Amino acid sequence: MSELNGRIGGVTQGYDLHAGWNGERLDGRIGGTFAGFDADGDVTAQSVSVRLGGRIDGDDVHLQISGDRVRGRYSGRIDGKDIDLRVSGDRLHGRIGGVLDGKDVNLTLNGVPVEVAALAAACAYKALEDQQAQDASAASSSSGG
Repeated sequence: MSELNGRIGGVTQGYDLHAGWNGERLDGRIGGTFAGFDADGDVTAQSVSVRLGGRIDGDDVHLQISGDRVRGRYSGRIDGKDIDLRVSGDRLHGRIGGVLDGKDVNLTLNGVPVEVAALAAACAYKALEDQQAQDASAASSSSGG
């Protein structure tokens, strides 16, 4: 079994990623014990088209893989984020989102296919974005506003 390990986001506002890949199935965890979501869709060596979360409160991930580049979109045309990743040796790195509101990606592949690692990065991004939205909601509730 291949291992995929890394982190998305910063030291204090990030999520660890630990997963195994057996050639057909990715099994692991992104984030903590209680945060999680379903993933449903197609993953090939050339593209990823997956829904993260439910039909109503979920996000789409669409990626194209060509050579050492992974490019695509997370969460839709209007309110979504660009995904721009690059493979260098045994690393997948780049950014999901823009300069101000995006997150860096830096994963060690350890034999995991690029398409699986890119999907895992998008899953970690979703977990981090969901947590930040929850924190912002709690902060506005506690401030009375």
